[in-house]
Amino acid sequence: MDLSNLKPAEGAKHSNNFRKGRGQGSGNGKTAGKGTKGQKARTGAPRPGFEGGQMPLYRRVPKKGFHNRNTKYIVSVNVSELDKRFEDGADVDIQALKDAGVLKNERDGVKILGKGELTKKLNVKVNAYSASAKEKIEAAGGKAEVI
Repeated sequence: MDLSNLKPAEGAKHSNNFRKGRGQGSGNGKTAGKGTKGQKARTGAPRPGFEGGQMPLYRRVPKKGFHNRNTKYIVSVNVSELDKRFEDGADVDIQALKDAGVLKNERDGVKILGKGELTKKLNVKVNAYSASAKEKIEAAGGKAEVI
């Protein structure tokens, strides 16, 4: 037994095409499951979150911060990761980084940073490099191309 095999007990679930308020014989006629009288029994009952005129919770809670829609989310990868994951002479691009498990999602771009040592000759093609990363890649005999 696991979560993917769970289902409700027999008879516990109603069908989606159940028609409320269609006569006493249906088992849900007259008040159609809304009880008798009161605001919630009427049409135009209050919207979700309405607190009877009291200042609602979503307006009482302080709002803070700002989300800039134009922000770029750049994923950073260190040269030490490249050294661990790739063979000598390999071509490293965004797809190769995903395949190697370095990236899950490249978002708006990938930048190579210079932390660690690089001992392999790699041809790297990503969006950006730090100065130290570019030096290390070229010192090892590789190429650092910006796409």
